[in-house]
Amino acid sequence: MVLDDLGSSLRSTLNDLRGKSRISEEDVEEVVKEIQRSLLQADVDVDLVMELTDSIKTRALGEEPPAGTTAHDWVLRVVYDELVGLVGESTELPLESQTILLAGLYGSGKTTTAAKMAWWFSKKGLRPAVIQTDTDRPGAYDQAEQMAANAEVDFYGDPDAEDPVEIARDGLEATEDADVRIVDTAGRDALNRELVDRIEEIDEAVDPDRNLLVIDAAMGQSARNQAQEFEESIGIEGVVITKLDGTAKGGGALAAVNETGSSIAFLGTGETVSDIERFEPSGFISRLLGMGDLQQLTERVERAMAETEEEEDDWEPEDMLEGQFTLKDMRKQMETMNRMGPLDQVMDMIPGMGGGLMDQMPDDAMDVTKERLRDFEVIMDSMTEAELENPRIVGKQRTERIARGSGKPEQRVRELLEQYNAMNRMLDQFGGMGEGDMERMMQKMQQQGGDVGGMGGGPFGD
Repeated sequence: MVLDDLGSSLRSTLNDLRGKSRISEEDVEEVVKEIQRSLLQADVDVDLVMELTDSIKTRALGEEPPAGTTAHDWVLRVVYDELVGLVGESTELPLESQTILLAGLYGSGKTTTAAKMAWWFSKKGLRPAVIQTDTDRPGAYDQAEQMAANAEVDFYGDPDAEDPVEIARDGLEATEDADVRIVDTAGRDALNRELVDRIEEIDEAVDPDRNLLVIDAAMGQSARNQAQEFEESIGIEGVVITKLDGTAKGGGALAAVNETGSSIAFLGTGETVSDIERFEPSGFISRLLGMGDLQQLTERVERAMAETEEEEDDWEPEDMLEGQFTLKDMRKQMETMNRMGPLDQVMDMIPGMGGGLMDQMPDDAMDVTKERLRDFEVIMDSMTEAELENPRIVGKQRTERIARGSGKPEQRVRELLEQYNAMNRMLDQFGGMGEGDMERMMQKMQQQGGDVGGMGGGPFGD
């Protein structure tokens, strides 16, 4: 995640405040130093850093915290508020007919982003189309066509045409039945006048409802100047930050957002078309501070379950709560988890599971988990229909046979069965819950993840 080092260091520093009833100037200075260090290392502009930390210090020491609020919770509240202010609001993207133009530098990930955004709109019930106008980069057309196919959305491009403006016009005509048209342009150096002139011509021909600037999270403070040039040339209504799945610092992208006076629209979190999420500042900062993001988690769960059910018409998740849980159901659950994205990202969204807890896990813990899930799938491929339907019949001899057939150790087969039994016991507990019990459980999860110092309402109240 962008600025992940900031989240890690802040959580450690804020934990030192636990148990204190009052906040001292020295305590605030320590927090401010950590924020300054992390933001500067993340390539955030110095002026932005000083403005942010001055505000945190002034509020933390000058304002009166609510009655009964601990020093830890008060400073956390102030840091949360100011960080949300730093990243700004989410770009307005109404779920209605519109045309979006993507601009950005070479290698920023525009073509991938176009397909990801189209996929996202399609999941919201709209019919999107991607229009590829890049005539400069070899393979741009083929990549865009393949990505659009992966996203299962309409596509227009002309590999033989040389004029991107003509392609854009023809593309708008060819995709007139689409609800959302996303126009991908060639990468360019915004300081190159010839390339700037060309994108201005495309912008005039397309007349988009909004222009989005695509910024690589790894870009440093040079993003500020580039963003300024794009803003002056075609106007920028929002920013898409890409490649957040790596070790990118991300500060340059935040500087670009600040320079254009716009906001963040999407975050690219991986390589597949589904690795994109709508930017929501409160959830983003909540995850950064280790408080989870139930809204984003819910969206991923619902989407993953819907996709799993589409591929298996006779699979009913409700059956699992009625005492009919089998290894087939468990496999579907595993597939659903895989569709939700990298496990570390999902864990970050669960209140109480991300943040500091994730920091304490061994570096290879997630890899081990993924490896076990892959082994479980191979093992289930070697099981009979009867064994999948009723795992209780798998004894010593069957375990030996399944291990030989799958090429996996007998211990891994037993681990699968133990995992199944644990999930079965958990589902038995859920099955006995009434609707009110389930609602109370969810409310408790939200309070654990969000209520700080009794301030209620969202992460910190209104």
